[in-house]
Amino acid sequence: MSTNPIPTKLLKWYSSHKRSIPWRETQNPYFIWLSEVIMQQTRVEQGTPYYLRYIEKYPTLLELANAPDDEMMKLWQGLGYYSRARNMLAAARQIRDEFGGVFPMEYKHIRALKGVGEYTAAAIASIAFNQNYAAIDGNVLRVLSRFYGEFSPIDSSIGKKRYAQLADELLNKEFPGEFNQAMMELGATVCKPRQPLCNACPISAECVALSKNLQAQLPIKAGKTKVTKRLFHYLVLSSQGKTLLKKRSSGDIWQGLYEFPLIEGDLNEMQVMEQAALWCKEPFVLKTISNEIKHLLSHRELRAKFYSIETDELIPQTEFTLVNWSDFENYPVSRLIERWRGSSG
Repeated sequence: MSTNPIPTKLLKWYSSHKRSIPWRETQNPYFIWLSEVIMQQTRVEQGTPYYLRYIEKYPTLLELANAPDDEMMKLWQGLGYYSRARNMLAAARQIRDEFGGVFPMEYKHIRALKGVGEYTAAAIASIAFNQNYAAIDGNVLRVLSRFYGEFSPIDSSIGKKRYAQLADELLNKEFPGEFNQAMMELGATVCKPRQPLCNACPISAECVALSKNLQAQLPIKAGKTKVTKRLFHYLVLSSQGKTLLKKRSSGDIWQGLYEFPLIEGDLNEMQVMEQAALWCKEPFVLKTISNEIKHLLSHRELRAKFYSIETDELIPQTEFTLVNWSDFENYPVSRLIERWRGSSG
């Protein structure tokens, strides 16, 4: 057993300060995996209702694996980062087909699941199976950088190796799952990105950043990701209670979700309306144009307008589905379209 007092301090703090979160009450690897996928890049307050809906709808891994794509994606709607949901469904089917529906125990098999990275595999292996793998997410990187006064960029290859080494050395080998959760909880609630609560930190006495007043400088990130700007013009077509929707294909954002006919680019109203003739026969009437909706993704800034158009007849196209407006809510759509729908009544 390690003689390092830090893990013991963290575990003691965690036992009395951890938040009450549903997935902390189980060692079911399916539930833990589900929570990890949902909570990536998501706040606990936002992700918890989704987690509860998923375990109610699909209480077993096999039920998730056998779920229809659209049904599963509809349940995810509004959470964003839809590739997570697609990968989750693919991984569930992978477990069904390759492991007989039983969640694999070995780290290498968990890591080989679709969409499962090193962090998620380590979290599942340690929490569900008590295996000695350090789970390193953004919160843990921040704790490690500040605690050790480490200036290696967290997004560099050298930095990743360094932080992996530090995390492995610090890991409590007797209770690895609890320790990993303690590190994550410390980063999420105390060692926050801005204005960390150092007075409430159980390991502040040994923290290099606090002793040298470096909290605002750490951790270091090597470079910023370039943000791509895109302009979307959606044609919301209506004819005799119906509209047209298309499922987005692979290779771009929102794969597998439905959307209205889309024209992309820096176009004026006249240019957009000229292209409306591809989907509806003249005469057609432009009823309203929405205010521009700004939607931010991790590496993209989207600006969209919705053109509500009425016509006597829609032009069917191979890739489009003729949908009754009364059934629209059954189709999974992006958060952007969901926001427009909410604002348009």
